[in-house]
Amino acid sequence: MKVRYRFGDFCVSPARRTLVRSGEELALIPRYLDLLILLLERRHEAVHRREIFESVWSDVVVSDGALSQAVRTLRRTLGDDSREPLYIRTVSRHGYRFAFEGVVEEPEDESPLAAPRPPAPPPPTANGDPFERALEKLLGEDDPDERRGGAEALHALGTAEALRRLGRRPGHEAARALLRDARWDVPGAGPVPLLGQPGGLAAARILTTMRFRRALRLAEKRWAAASAGGAAAGAVAGAVGGLALRLAPGSHAPASAAVTLALVGAIVGGLGAAGVGAGLAAAEAVARSLRGAALVVAGAAGGGAVGALSNLVGGWAVEGLFGRELSGVGGGLEGLGIGAAAGLGYALATPRQEGGMATPRGLERLRAAAVTGLSCAVAALAITALGGHLAGTSLNVVARSFQGSQVGLAPLARMLGEPELGPVSRAVIGAYEGALFGFGLALGLTRRPR
Repeated sequence: MKVRYRFGDFCVSPARRTLVRSGEELALIPRYLDLLILLLERRHEAVHRREIFESVWSDVVVSDGALSQAVRTLRRTLGDDSREPLYIRTVSRHGYRFAFEGVVEEPEDESPLAAPRPPAPPPPTANGDPFERALEKLLGEDDPDERRGGAEALHALGTAEALRRLGRRPGHEAARALLRDARWDVPGAGPVPLLGQPGGLAAARILTTMRFRRALRLAEKRWAAASAGGAAAGAVAGAVGGLALRLAPGSHAPASAAVTLALVGAIVGGLGAAGVGAGLAAAEAVARSLRGAALVVAGAAGGGAVGALSNLVGGWAVEGLFGRELSGVGGGLEGLGIGAAAGLGYALATPRQEGGMATPRGLERLRAAAVTGLSCAVAALAITALGGHLAGTSLNVVARSFQGSQVGLAPLARMLGEPELGPVSRAVIGAYEGALFGFGLALGLTRRPR
Protein backbone atom coordinates (compact mmCIF):
# COMPACT_ATOMS: atom_id res chain seq x y z
CA MET A 1 0.00 0.00 0.00
CA LYS A 2 1.27 3.45 -0.91
CA VAL A 3 1.69 5.75 2.05
CA ARG A 4 2.55 9.35 2.75
CA TYR A 5 3.93 11.07 5.82
CA ARG A 6 2.55 14.07 7.70
CA PHE A 7 4.53 15.99 10.31
CA GLY A 8 3.90 19.53 11.50
CA ASP A 9 2.70 21.57 8.54
CA PHE A 10 4.42 19.23 6.07
CA CYS A 11 3.33 16.26 3.99
CA VAL A 12 5.72 14.04 2.01
CA SER A 13 4.35 11.78 -0.72
CA PRO A 14 6.92 9.23 -1.99
CA ALA A 15 4.53 8.15 -4.78
CA ARG A 16 3.94 11.69 -6.04
CA ARG A 17 7.53 12.73 -5.26
CA THR A 18 6.36 15.87 -3.48
CA LEU A 19 7.01 17.81 -0.29
CA VAL A 20 4.08 20.07 0.61
CA ARG A 21 3.79 22.66 3.39
CA SER A 22 0.29 23.99 4.15
CA GLY A 23 -0.81 23.32 0.59
CA GLU A 24 2.31 24.80 -1.03
CA GLU A 25 4.65 22.43 -2.87
CA LEU A 26 8.29 23.00 -2.00
CA ALA A 27 11.04 22.39 -4.55
CA LEU A 28 13.75 19.86 -3.72
CA ILE A 29 16.24 18.21 -6.05
CA PRO A 30 15.43 14.48 -6.37
CA ARG A 31 18.28 13.14 -4.23
CA TYR A 32 17.43 15.44 -1.34
CA LEU A 33 13.82 14.28 -1.46
CA ASP A 34 15.12 10.69 -1.50
CA LEU A 35 17.12 11.44 1.64
CA LEU A 36 14.09 12.92 3.42
CA ILE A 37 11.96 9.89 2.48
CA LEU A 38 14.68 7.52 3.72
CA LEU A 39 14.90 9.29 7.07
CA LEU A 40 11.09 9.24 7.40
CA GLU A 41 10.86 5.54 6.53
CA ARG A 42 13.50 4.71 9.15
CA ARG A 43 12.55 7.41 11.64
CA HIS A 44 12.76 5.02 14.61
CA GLU A 45 16.51 4.56 14.17
CA ALA A 46 19.66 6.50 13.38
CA VAL A 47 20.69 5.89 9.77
CA HIS A 48 24.42 5.44 9.23
CA ARG A 49 26.12 7.71 6.70
CA ARG A 50 27.33 4.69 4.75
CA GLU A 51 23.76 3.40 4.40
CA ILE A 52 22.61 6.81 3.22
CA PHE A 53 25.28 6.95 0.53
CA GLU A 54 24.46 3.42 -0.65
CA SER A 55 20.75 4.20 -0.82
CA VAL A 56 20.49 7.82 -1.97
CA TRP A 57 23.70 8.01 -4.01
CA SER A 58 23.75 4.35 -5.08
CA ASP A 59 24.78 5.13 -8.68
CA VAL A 60 27.39 7.78 -7.97
CA VAL A 61 30.37 8.44 -5.71
CA VAL A 62 30.29 11.83 -3.99
CA SER A 63 32.27 13.45 -1.21
CA ASP A 64 31.13 13.43 2.41
CA GLY A 65 30.34 17.11 1.96
CA ALA A 66 27.50 16.22 -0.42
CA LEU A 67 25.55 14.60 2.44
CA SER A 68 26.20 17.53 4.78
CA GLN A 69 25.03 19.85 2.04
CA ALA A 70 21.86 17.82 1.48
CA VAL A 71 21.02 17.86 5.19
CA ARG A 72 21.67 21.59 5.35
CA THR A 73 19.29 22.17 2.44
CA LEU A 74 16.59 19.98 4.01
CA ARG A 75 16.87 21.86 7.29
CA ARG A 76 16.56 25.19 5.54
CA THR A 77 13.52 23.97 3.57
CA LEU A 78 11.85 22.63 6.73
CA GLY A 79 12.78 25.68 8.78
CA ASP A 80 14.88 23.50 11.10
CA ASP A 81 17.83 24.56 13.26
CA SER A 82 20.94 22.38 13.51
CA ARG A 83 21.62 23.62 17.05
CA GLU A 84 18.12 22.80 18.31
CA PRO A 85 16.78 20.40 15.67
CA LEU A 86 13.08 19.69 15.50
CA TYR A 87 13.19 17.40 12.47
CA ILE A 88 16.69 16.19 11.50
CA ARG A 89 19.17 15.39 14.25
CA THR A 90 22.85 14.66 13.72
CA VAL A 91 24.04 11.51 15.47
CA SER A 92 27.72 12.06 16.21
CA ARG A 93 30.13 9.75 14.32
CA HIS A 94 27.21 7.81 12.91
CA GLY A 95 24.70 9.61 10.70
CA TYR A 96 21.28 11.23 11.00
CA ARG A 97 17.86 10.54 12.53
CA PHE A 98 14.44 12.03 11.89
CA ALA A 99 13.67 13.34 15.38
CA PHE A 100 10.08 14.62 15.10
CA GLU A 101 7.85 12.38 17.22
CA GLY A 102 4.49 13.23 15.68
CA VAL A 103 4.90 11.69 12.21
CA VAL A 104 1.61 10.31 10.88
CA GLU A 105 1.77 7.58 8.24
CA GLU A 106 -1.41 7.37 6.19
CA PRO A 107 -2.63 5.80 2.91
CA GLU A 108 -1.79 7.85 -0.15
CA ASP A 109 -5.38 7.80 -1.48
CA GLU A 110 -6.83 9.24 1.73
CA SER A 111 -7.67 12.96 2.04
CA PRO A 112 -6.02 14.46 -1.05
CA LEU A 113 -3.36 17.08 -0.59
CA ALA A 114 -4.54 20.64 -0.43
CA ALA A 115 -4.38 22.63 -3.65
CA PRO A 116 -1.15 24.56 -4.06
CA ARG A 117 -1.21 28.22 -3.20
CA PRO A 118 1.07 30.98 -4.47
CA PRO A 119 4.50 30.97 -2.83
CA ALA A 120 4.77 33.14 0.24
CA PRO A 121 7.22 36.04 0.14
CA PRO A 122 10.63 35.40 1.72
CA PRO A 123 10.50 35.68 5.52
CA PRO A 124 11.95 38.86 7.01
CA THR A 125 15.38 38.76 8.62
CA ALA A 126 17.10 40.77 11.28
CA ASN A 127 17.90 43.58 8.83
CA GLY A 128 14.63 43.15 6.91
CA ASP A 129 16.32 42.05 3.68
CA PRO A 130 16.86 38.30 3.09
CA PHE A 131 19.27 38.98 0.21
CA GLU A 132 21.56 41.10 2.37
CA ARG A 133 21.53 38.57 5.19
CA ALA A 134 22.49 35.75 2.79
CA LEU A 135 25.17 37.95 1.20
CA GLU A 136 26.63 38.64 4.64
CA LYS A 137 26.96 34.88 5.22
CA LEU A 138 28.47 34.31 1.80
CA LEU A 139 31.02 37.11 2.10
CA GLY A 140 31.73 37.27 5.82
CA GLU A 141 31.54 33.79 7.37
CA ASP A 142 34.71 31.81 8.06
CA ASP A 143 32.89 28.46 8.22
CA PRO A 144 32.79 26.93 4.70
CA ASP A 145 29.43 25.28 5.42
CA GLU A 146 27.92 28.61 6.46
CA ARG A 147 29.27 30.31 3.35
CA ARG A 148 27.85 27.58 1.13
CA GLY A 149 24.56 27.89 2.98
CA GLY A 150 24.54 31.58 2.12
CA ALA A 151 25.17 30.77 -1.55
CA GLU A 152 22.32 28.25 -1.62
CA ALA A 153 19.99 30.73 0.10
CA LEU A 154 20.78 33.36 -2.54
CA HIS A 155 19.94 30.91 -5.32
CA ALA A 156 16.65 30.13 -3.61
CA LEU A 157 15.86 33.85 -3.38
CA GLY A 158 16.87 34.61 -6.97
CA THR A 159 20.21 34.09 -8.70
CA ALA A 160 20.05 37.11 -11.01
CA GLU A 161 19.24 39.54 -8.19
CA ALA A 162 21.92 37.97 -6.00
CA LEU A 163 24.57 38.52 -8.69
CA ARG A 164 23.41 42.08 -9.24
CA ARG A 165 23.71 42.87 -5.56
CA LEU A 166 27.03 41.07 -5.23
CA GLY A 167 28.60 43.33 -7.83
CA ARG A 168 32.19 44.18 -6.90
CA ARG A 169 31.96 43.89 -3.15
CA PRO A 170 35.16 42.79 -1.39
CA GLY A 171 35.57 39.05 -1.88
CA HIS A 172 33.15 38.95 -4.81
CA GLU A 173 35.43 36.66 -6.85
CA ALA A 174 35.36 33.83 -4.29
CA ALA A 175 31.64 34.44 -3.71
CA ARG A 176 30.92 34.20 -7.44
CA ALA A 177 32.90 30.94 -7.64
CA LEU A 178 30.92 29.45 -4.75
CA LEU A 179 27.64 30.58 -6.30
CA ARG A 180 28.66 28.86 -9.54
CA ASP A 181 29.48 25.64 -7.68
CA ALA A 182 26.32 25.67 -5.53
CA ARG A 183 23.82 26.29 -8.33
CA TRP A 184 23.61 22.56 -9.08
CA ASP A 185 22.14 21.88 -5.65
CA VAL A 186 19.24 24.36 -5.63
CA PRO A 187 16.16 23.70 -7.80
CA GLY A 188 15.49 26.59 -10.14
CA ALA A 189 18.87 28.24 -9.63
CA GLY A 190 19.87 30.48 -12.51
CA PRO A 191 23.16 30.56 -14.43
CA VAL A 192 26.28 32.09 -12.89
CA PRO A 193 28.49 33.24 -15.79
CA LEU A 194 32.17 33.85 -15.12
CA LEU A 195 33.75 34.96 -18.39
CA GLY A 196 33.15 38.61 -19.11
CA GLN A 197 31.96 39.28 -15.56
CA PRO A 198 33.66 41.37 -12.84
CA GLY A 199 36.57 39.29 -11.53
CA GLY A 200 35.55 36.43 -13.83
CA LEU A 201 39.05 35.08 -14.41
CA ALA A 202 39.87 35.14 -10.70
CA ALA A 203 36.54 33.47 -9.92
CA ALA A 204 37.27 30.77 -12.52
CA ARG A 205 40.67 30.15 -10.96
CA ILE A 206 39.14 29.88 -7.46
CA LEU A 207 36.41 27.54 -8.73
CA THR A 208 38.97 25.33 -10.49
CA THR A 209 41.12 25.15 -7.35
CA MET A 210 38.09 24.33 -5.21
CA ARG A 211 36.99 21.52 -7.48
CA PHE A 212 40.53 20.25 -8.02
CA ARG A 213 41.03 19.76 -4.28
CA ARG A 214 37.72 17.92 -4.15
CA ALA A 215 38.81 15.93 -7.20
CA LEU A 216 42.00 14.74 -5.53
CA ARG A 217 40.04 13.37 -2.58
CA LEU A 218 37.61 11.52 -4.82
CA ALA A 219 40.01 10.47 -7.57
CA GLU A 220 42.29 8.56 -5.23
CA LYS A 221 39.38 6.19 -4.58
CA ARG A 222 38.94 5.51 -8.28
CA TRP A 223 42.20 5.44 -10.18
CA ALA A 224 43.60 2.42 -8.30
CA ALA A 225 40.48 0.39 -9.17
CA ALA A 226 40.79 1.55 -12.79
CA SER A 227 44.43 0.47 -12.82
CA ALA A 228 43.50 -2.94 -11.43
CA GLY A 229 40.81 -3.32 -14.09
CA GLY A 230 43.28 -2.44 -16.83
CA ALA A 231 45.88 -4.84 -15.43
CA ALA A 232 43.34 -7.67 -15.32
CA ALA A 233 42.27 -6.95 -18.90
CA GLY A 234 45.90 -6.84 -20.00
CA ALA A 235 46.61 -10.16 -18.30
CA VAL A 236 43.65 -11.80 -20.05
CA ALA A 237 44.66 -10.32 -23.41
CA GLY A 238 48.24 -11.49 -22.96
CA ALA A 239 47.29 -14.98 -21.78
CA VAL A 240 44.83 -15.58 -24.62
CA GLY A 241 47.25 -14.13 -27.13
CA GLY A 242 50.08 -16.29 -25.83
CA LEU A 243 47.92 -19.40 -26.00
CA ALA A 244 46.87 -18.58 -29.58
CA LEU A 245 50.50 -17.97 -30.48
CA ARG A 246 51.53 -21.29 -28.98
CA LEU A 247 48.83 -23.17 -30.93
CA ALA A 248 49.29 -21.30 -34.23
CA PRO A 249 50.64 -23.40 -37.16
CA GLY A 250 54.41 -23.05 -37.56
CA SER A 251 54.85 -21.37 -34.20
CA HIS A 252 57.95 -22.02 -32.11
CA ALA A 253 56.68 -20.13 -29.06
CA PRO A 254 57.42 -21.93 -25.78
CA ALA A 255 54.69 -23.21 -23.48
CA SER A 256 55.52 -20.40 -21.07
CA ALA A 257 54.54 -17.77 -23.67
CA ALA A 258 51.02 -17.43 -22.28
CA VAL A 259 52.33 -16.75 -18.76
CA THR A 260 55.00 -14.34 -19.97
CA LEU A 261 52.62 -12.40 -22.21
CA ALA A 262 50.01 -12.31 -19.43
CA LEU A 263 52.58 -10.70 -17.13
CA VAL A 264 53.61 -8.19 -19.80
CA GLY A 265 49.96 -7.45 -20.56
CA ALA A 266 49.16 -6.88 -16.89
CA ILE A 267 52.03 -4.39 -16.56
CA VAL A 268 51.19 -2.51 -19.74
CA GLY A 269 47.44 -2.53 -19.09
CA GLY A 270 47.85 -1.50 -15.46
CA LEU A 271 50.15 1.41 -16.27
CA GLY A 272 47.96 2.61 -19.11
CA ALA A 273 44.79 2.37 -17.04
CA ALA A 274 46.47 4.16 -14.13
CA GLY A 275 47.16 7.17 -16.34
CA VAL A 276 43.84 7.20 -18.17
CA GLY A 277 41.88 6.33 -15.01
CA ALA A 278 43.50 9.13 -13.02
CA GLY A 279 42.59 11.60 -15.77
CA LEU A 280 38.99 10.40 -16.01
CA ALA A 281 38.51 10.38 -12.24
CA ALA A 282 39.87 13.90 -11.88
CA ALA A 283 37.79 15.22 -14.78
CA GLU A 284 34.61 13.64 -13.46
CA ALA A 285 35.14 15.19 -10.05
CA VAL A 286 35.90 18.65 -11.43
CA ALA A 287 33.59 19.08 -14.43
CA ARG A 288 29.82 19.29 -14.50
CA SER A 289 28.49 21.39 -17.36
CA LEU A 290 31.30 20.27 -19.73
CA ARG A 291 31.74 16.77 -18.33
CA GLY A 292 31.98 14.96 -21.69
CA ALA A 293 34.63 17.26 -23.13
CA ALA A 294 36.59 17.19 -19.87
CA LEU A 295 36.60 13.38 -19.83
CA VAL A 296 37.95 13.22 -23.38
CA VAL A 297 40.67 15.81 -22.73
CA ALA A 298 41.72 14.41 -19.35
CA GLY A 299 41.68 10.81 -20.59
CA ALA A 300 43.87 11.83 -23.52
CA ALA A 301 46.25 13.71 -21.24
CA GLY A 302 46.58 10.79 -18.82
CA GLY A 303 47.05 8.22 -21.57
CA GLY A 304 49.49 10.40 -23.50
CA ALA A 305 51.60 11.10 -20.41
CA VAL A 306 51.88 7.42 -19.44
CA GLY A 307 52.53 6.36 -23.05
CA ALA A 308 55.30 8.91 -23.52
CA LEU A 309 56.90 8.09 -20.16
CA SER A 310 56.72 4.33 -20.79
CA ASN A 311 58.29 4.75 -24.22
CA LEU A 312 61.10 6.86 -22.77
CA VAL A 313 61.85 4.52 -19.84
CA GLY A 314 61.56 1.42 -22.04
CA GLY A 315 63.95 2.90 -24.57
CA TRP A 316 66.50 3.70 -21.89
CA ALA A 317 66.20 0.19 -20.44
CA VAL A 318 66.66 -1.62 -23.77
CA GLU A 319 69.55 0.61 -24.79
CA GLY A 320 71.24 0.30 -21.41
CA LEU A 321 70.83 -3.49 -21.10
CA PHE A 322 71.23 -4.62 -24.70
CA GLY A 323 72.88 -1.72 -26.46
CA ARG A 324 70.01 -1.41 -28.96
CA GLU A 325 67.94 1.60 -29.79
CA LEU A 326 64.21 1.02 -29.26
CA SER A 327 62.24 2.43 -32.19
CA GLY A 328 59.00 1.72 -33.96
CA VAL A 329 57.00 1.10 -30.77
CA GLY A 330 54.00 2.84 -29.32
CA GLY A 331 54.22 5.87 -27.08
CA GLY A 332 52.56 9.17 -26.31
CA LEU A 333 50.45 9.56 -29.44
CA GLU A 334 48.97 6.08 -29.12
CA GLY A 335 48.27 6.67 -25.42
CA LEU A 336 46.65 10.00 -26.23
CA GLY A 337 44.32 8.39 -28.78
CA ILE A 338 43.28 5.48 -26.59
CA GLY A 339 42.83 7.77 -23.56
CA ALA A 340 40.60 10.15 -25.53
CA ALA A 341 38.54 7.22 -26.83
CA ALA A 342 38.15 5.84 -23.31
CA GLY A 343 36.94 9.23 -22.11
CA LEU A 344 34.48 9.51 -24.99
CA GLY A 345 33.07 6.02 -24.51
CA TYR A 346 32.76 6.48 -20.76
CA ALA A 347 31.06 9.86 -21.17
CA LEU A 348 28.53 8.44 -23.65
CA ALA A 349 27.80 5.43 -21.44
CA THR A 350 27.41 7.34 -18.15
CA PRO A 351 25.72 10.67 -18.92
CA ARG A 352 25.30 12.81 -15.82
CA GLN A 353 23.67 16.16 -15.20
CA GLU A 354 24.94 16.54 -11.63
CA GLY A 355 28.15 16.23 -9.71
CA GLY A 356 29.78 13.05 -8.46
CA MET A 357 31.35 10.02 -10.07
CA ALA A 358 29.12 7.51 -11.83
CA THR A 359 28.94 4.02 -10.34
CA PRO A 360 26.30 2.15 -12.37
CA ARG A 361 25.38 -1.30 -11.15
CA GLY A 362 24.56 -4.66 -12.70
CA LEU A 363 23.78 -4.59 -16.41
CA GLU A 364 24.24 -0.83 -16.57
CA ARG A 365 27.81 -1.23 -15.38
CA LEU A 366 28.49 -3.92 -17.98
CA ARG A 367 26.95 -1.71 -20.66
CA ALA A 368 29.20 1.19 -19.66
CA ALA A 369 32.25 -1.09 -19.84
CA ALA A 370 31.16 -2.47 -23.22
CA VAL A 371 30.61 0.98 -24.73
CA THR A 372 34.01 2.16 -23.46
CA GLY A 373 35.63 -1.00 -24.85
CA LEU A 374 33.98 -0.47 -28.23
CA SER A 375 35.18 3.14 -28.33
CA CYS A 376 38.75 2.07 -27.55
CA ALA A 377 38.55 -0.68 -30.19
CA VAL A 378 37.54 1.85 -32.85
CA ALA A 379 40.39 4.14 -31.78
CA ALA A 380 42.82 1.21 -31.95
CA LEU A 381 41.71 0.48 -35.51
CA ALA A 382 42.38 4.10 -36.45
CA ILE A 383 45.77 4.07 -34.74
CA THR A 384 46.93 0.91 -36.50
CA ALA A 385 45.62 2.18 -39.84
CA LEU A 386 47.76 5.29 -39.39
CA GLY A 387 50.86 3.19 -38.65
CA GLY A 388 50.80 3.41 -34.87
CA HIS A 389 51.71 0.57 -32.53
CA LEU A 390 49.87 -0.71 -29.48
CA ALA A 391 51.20 -3.31 -27.03
CA GLY A 392 51.06 -6.38 -29.28
CA THR A 393 52.64 -4.88 -32.36
CA SER A 394 55.19 -3.01 -30.22
CA LEU A 395 56.16 -6.35 -28.67
CA ASN A 396 56.54 -7.79 -32.15
CA VAL A 397 58.90 -4.95 -33.12
CA VAL A 398 61.03 -5.60 -30.02
CA ALA A 399 61.04 -9.37 -30.62
CA ARG A 400 62.16 -9.03 -34.24
CA SER A 401 65.09 -6.85 -33.19
CA PHE A 402 66.56 -9.77 -31.19
CA GLN A 403 67.83 -12.71 -33.21
CA GLY A 404 66.33 -16.05 -32.15
CA SER A 405 63.30 -14.56 -30.38
CA GLN A 406 60.37 -17.01 -30.13
CA VAL A 407 57.54 -14.54 -29.53
CA GLY A 408 57.13 -12.84 -32.91
CA LEU A 409 53.50 -12.53 -33.99
CA ALA A 410 53.97 -13.79 -37.56
CA PRO A 411 52.18 -17.12 -36.76
CA LEU A 412 49.09 -15.17 -35.72
CA ALA A 413 49.27 -13.17 -38.93
CA ARG A 414 49.37 -16.39 -40.94
CA MET A 415 46.20 -17.56 -39.19
CA LEU A 416 44.58 -14.40 -40.61
CA GLY A 417 45.92 -15.02 -44.13
CA GLU A 418 48.99 -12.76 -44.08
CA PRO A 419 52.63 -14.00 -44.19
CA GLU A 420 53.72 -11.29 -41.75
CA LEU A 421 51.91 -8.67 -39.71
CA GLY A 422 49.95 -6.67 -42.23
CA PRO A 423 46.92 -4.35 -42.23
CA VAL A 424 44.42 -7.08 -41.36
CA SER A 425 46.36 -8.74 -38.54
CA ARG A 426 47.45 -5.39 -37.11
CA ALA A 427 43.83 -4.21 -37.12
CA VAL A 428 42.51 -7.40 -35.50
CA ILE A 429 45.19 -7.45 -32.78
CA GLY A 430 44.78 -3.71 -32.12
CA ALA A 431 40.99 -3.86 -31.87
CA TYR A 432 41.24 -6.86 -29.55
CA GLU A 433 43.65 -5.02 -27.25
CA GLY A 434 41.66 -1.80 -27.32
CA ALA A 435 38.35 -3.50 -26.57
CA LEU A 436 39.71 -5.44 -23.59
CA PHE A 437 41.59 -2.41 -22.26
CA GLY A 438 38.53 -0.15 -22.41
CA PHE A 439 36.28 -2.81 -20.90
CA GLY A 440 38.64 -3.51 -17.98
CA LEU A 441 39.32 0.19 -17.38
CA ALA A 442 35.63 1.12 -17.20
CA LEU A 443 34.76 -1.94 -15.10
CA GLY A 444 37.41 -0.91 -12.57
CA LEU A 445 36.60 2.79 -12.72
CA THR A 446 32.92 2.21 -11.92
CA ARG A 447 33.60 -0.01 -8.94
CA ARG A 448 32.02 1.60 -5.88
CA PRO A 449 34.65 2.20 -3.16
CA ARG A 450 34.05 0.56 0.19
